[in-house]
Amino acid sequence: MIKGDYMYNRKQNVIKMAHQLFIEKGFQATSIQEILDYSGISKGTFYNYFSSKNELIIGIYKSIYKQMEKERNDLLFGQNPASIEIFIKQLELQMITNRKTKLITIYEEVMVSNDPDLKQFIQHIRLNSLQWIYGRFIDIFGEDKKPYLLDCSIMFLGILQHNIQYSRLANENVERISQVVRYSVGRLVKMVEEVSTTGEQLLDPMLLEKWLPSCSKNNKGFKNQLLHLSGACRKAITKNLASEEEQEKYTELIEFIQEELLHSSSPRKFIIESTLSTMKVHSFWKKELQQLEGLIEEYFNELEKTI
Repeated sequence: MIKGDYMYNRKQNVIKMAHQLFIEKGFQATSIQEILDYSGISKGTFYNYFSSKNELIIGIYKSIYKQMEKERNDLLFGQNPASIEIFIKQLELQMITNRKTKLITIYEEVMVSNDPDLKQFIQHIRLNSLQWIYGRFIDIFGEDKKPYLLDCSIMFLGILQHNIQYSRLANENVERISQVVRYSVGRLVKMVEEVSTTGEQLLDPMLLEKWLPSCSKNNKGFKNQLLHLSGACRKAITKNLASEEEQEKYTELIEFIQEELLHSSSPRKFIIESTLSTMKVHSFWKKELQQLEGLIEEYFNELEKTI
């Protein structure tokens, strides 16, 4: 195992051990010394990984949400994004993950801690959740409903949160979570129909860009680089592929990546990576694809900083 992998694995182990302690004792009641003893590391090693206990709890959230996002995206892979059934499964996965990892309990304790950095981070998590819901609603209900979908996203999250909260008092098993999610989504469909028919709008969806500015996505330099590399790829396709069918296939793949990065409210990294992998069967545009991969990797790295 190389040194980088070893350090990453040790850091993940600290995150795992600390998460268990926070569940058992609570975030505030757990000391750094207890984390050191439980995970078997020195104080120096801890501070190589985290500057404080606050940064550690942020690391826990990021680790859990990163894995959950991957599993959530896996459910969508190869499926119709407009399918409400897939959306329901994604929500069920999210609710079950929150329950298993006790994230809500830890979240509630963090919110009463009055620590400004932690509160700001939690606010980022909430806004990213809202942005994901809003993006999925566009997939499901279409661009014509877009002016009303931020309002519907906020109302839906409130409905789902309270339905889950009060249902926990009765029964917290997986079947109950599934029932609550399906019931809440059923109310959502009627809600979208109603507000789009009346034409009432409370909040402009453009507010999401103000609340969650993505320095890469809204950066003209990023857009110009992406368009430049897309154009270079198209030229390479025309120059090296004689078959019109092949030209059309790979041009569509380039256009898909461009559309996903510039116009999707929630660009799907796993689909973009899969698309790039498909394109690598040809070597004539190796240089262009490497540059495109680097640009996309930089984009998602910047995006993760807001999570």
